[in-house]
Amino acid sequence: MEYISLIVFIVFTSIHLYASYHRDKPLRNKTKPLILLSLLGYYCFGADRIRPVVVLALIFSWIGDILLIPDGNKWFTAGGISFMVSHFFFVLSYLKDVYFKIISPIIVIVLAAFFIITVNIIFRKLKDSLPKSLFYPMYLYLLINGTMNCFAIFRYLTSPDLAGIITVVGAALFFISDTSLFFVRFKKNGSLKTHFIVMLTYSIGELLIVLGLMMK
Repeated sequence: MEYISLIVFIVFTSIHLYASYHRDKPLRNKTKPLILLSLLGYYCFGADRIRPVVVLALIFSWIGDILLIPDGNKWFTAGGISFMVSHFFFVLSYLKDVYFKIISPIIVIVLAAFFIITVNIIFRKLKDSLPKSLFYPMYLYLLINGTMNCFAIFRYLTSPDLAGIITVVGAALFFISDTSLFFVRFKKNGSLKTHFIVMLTYSIGELLIVLGLMMK
């Protein structure tokens, strides 16, 4: 079942990416809910020990996917809240493998500064395109995603190994996916016109995070 779930994940992700590239919204809406469900199945069947925080992170990501399907800022906000909860559980899943005593405070400060500066640059470009009511909630959300990335890096620095690298790359792709979504959804005159990049980085990012957690 582990490999069947992985095959299902790959198949439906591929179909969804095809639909995203060709702007086939009905097909996108039909395939999107199955991406995270199959990834959750892959984790539950493949992990040596199922960790509830990882399951919850994937479930809230799946709920976020569902809530983002309808149009409208209220649905977008609800989906964002669900993904914030997902990031919280991902942070908890990393914490078990983080030993802060060996992590230099300078690294913590540099990483925090990097993501704060990056988020500020992103929102400077988005400022004129966003509804005022969403600006600060979206700003906060992307900072929380950056925090999730920081903890993935702390995990790798605690125990530098392949599992840590894979998780860090997955977390970074998740950040890129969210940033791309903001531009696709709100910057109508921007270069990103479809959800293809959004879902490509999101699907691979979630898969790599799960793989990195399973390998540890």
